[in-house]
Amino acid sequence: MHLIDWRGLGRAFLFFWYFSAVTHFLLFFTGATGFLPLRQGFIFSLLWLLPLLVFPAKARQISAVLGVVLGIGALVNLGYFAIYRQEFSQSVLFIIFESNPAEASEYIDQYLKWWMFPALFAFLAGAYALWRGVRPLNMRPLGRIMLFPLLVAALLVPPALKVARGGTFDGGRYQESMLNRMEPAVPWQFLVGYSRYQEQLAGMQALREQTERIPPIAELVDARANKPGTLVLLLGESTSRLHMSLYGYGRPTNPKLSAQRDELSLFNQVYASRPYTIEALQQVLTFADQQHPDLYLTQPSIMNIMKQAGYRTYWITNQQTLTKRNTMLTNFSEQMDEQVYLNHQRSQNSYSFDSQVLEPLKEILADGQARRFIVIHLLGTHMRYKYRFPPEAEFFKDRTGIPEWADAGQADFINEYDNAVRYNDEVVANVLDIMRSADIPSQLVYFSDHGEDVYDTPPHDFIGRNEAKPTLPMYTVPFFIWRSPAWLAEDKRDYSAYAERTYQLDHFIHTWADLSGLRYAGHQPQNSLVSPTYQPRPILVGDPGSPQRLIDLLAPTR
Repeated sequence: MHLIDWRGLGRAFLFFWYFSAVTHFLLFFTGATGFLPLRQGFIFSLLWLLPLLVFPAKARQISAVLGVVLGIGALVNLGYFAIYRQEFSQSVLFIIFESNPAEASEYIDQYLKWWMFPALFAFLAGAYALWRGVRPLNMRPLGRIMLFPLLVAALLVPPALKVARGGTFDGGRYQESMLNRMEPAVPWQFLVGYSRYQEQLAGMQALREQTERIPPIAELVDARANKPGTLVLLLGESTSRLHMSLYGYGRPTNPKLSAQRDELSLFNQVYASRPYTIEALQQVLTFADQQHPDLYLTQPSIMNIMKQAGYRTYWITNQQTLTKRNTMLTNFSEQMDEQVYLNHQRSQNSYSFDSQVLEPLKEILADGQARRFIVIHLLGTHMRYKYRFPPEAEFFKDRTGIPEWADAGQADFINEYDNAVRYNDEVVANVLDIMRSADIPSQLVYFSDHGEDVYDTPPHDFIGRNEAKPTLPMYTVPFFIWRSPAWLAEDKRDYSAYAERTYQLDHFIHTWADLSGLRYAGHQPQNSLVSPTYQPRPILVGDPGSPQRLIDLLAPTR
């Protein structure tokens, strides 16, 4: 009898890991996710060795029971990958529970393919072959007593060390870290995902109920009432105009938009109000601003106003659907008549390319509606940048155009970001091509929710965003308006004289009203980028929860 039966444990572990590993290998090698889910699935498959150490003589029977449970979860994961090439997540649960039986039947009819049945048989045959190799553990009690706490420590200690790294230990953060590590492994993907789904759904329902209590906007007048028209709000993500050749950046990151420059009303001095998506759009899409951050709770949103004006409303998003951070966005989307959720990945560090928004847009434009309001929310150039463009779209590969101060690691990140910006250029240009081909009265507004500092600010040692230490690149965003010939025939306003106006996006709802021909109680034309009565205001940045700490981003004394 061995002190530790390594061969027996290895065979049992391989059997348990198989149920997570197959899908994770497929996700990794097809580029759908990074290495982390594969690693975490490996680590938390160790958990199933613990009951075998307690009852070594029953290893085959215990493995068989666990194999059935793990196998069911693995088949769901594998089936979802076969259809969508994505990782199963809590966002998928949201889509499933929001779908009706007829929609579910349509999905089965559309996606069930003949080859899935032999693939299913092959997967089950592999599991059975591995289980045949599992045998009772032949090891001494001392070995089992030694190994049990080591396995428990391997599972529990790393997240504790990560949480305690900041100097203090927080039980809530530890639980969150633990669940994040467990979630990639079967069956925790479903248990953790369902728990988080319920938690976020409750939060979203509370937001929805609060939104539904907000009264309609008063004294609404629509200058385009009864006229056909399609209005598109195209929201970018993390894209700084400082890295756009459309705005003078030295590398060719905008070849397609630059070719269409004459059709765009380009604005050169537009700034985000917050450097984070949720907080920024909470102001962009409502009457909330840096000095009145809570108005989104009591006054209608752009979505509400457009529905009230008689538009059919749509939300197309490549952002994650229902996560702890995205509950507010999903609440906004649910204010629309129709929603198209495209990104069901568990982690943002996964591939979900923005080109997915193009087909839904084509379908909506062909639906026969006379008046439409469409929000398209891109994943844009969100960190990690390498996940935002397909490998074949990699254009910047060397140091050409890279500043001399950048070391090798910084140069790699700059190349990744610029490749993401260039791919974003292709997607945005394709959206314009689709709008142009539709040949209908239409207007599109594009801007990014916030910018990104990619080592742009001296001493060139920071990447990302930090509201506590604001830098210009975190807030500099592109902004342009495109109008179809049919729209221009009715709306001949020339915005070129306004191109250099300094403007902050927390007042965007007033700009949108002017562009859409809407007037209502509380409209502030002085806060509209395209109003003749526009009045410049300080570009206030910082957390509006601490108004005394707000600063003017463009103040010369900063």
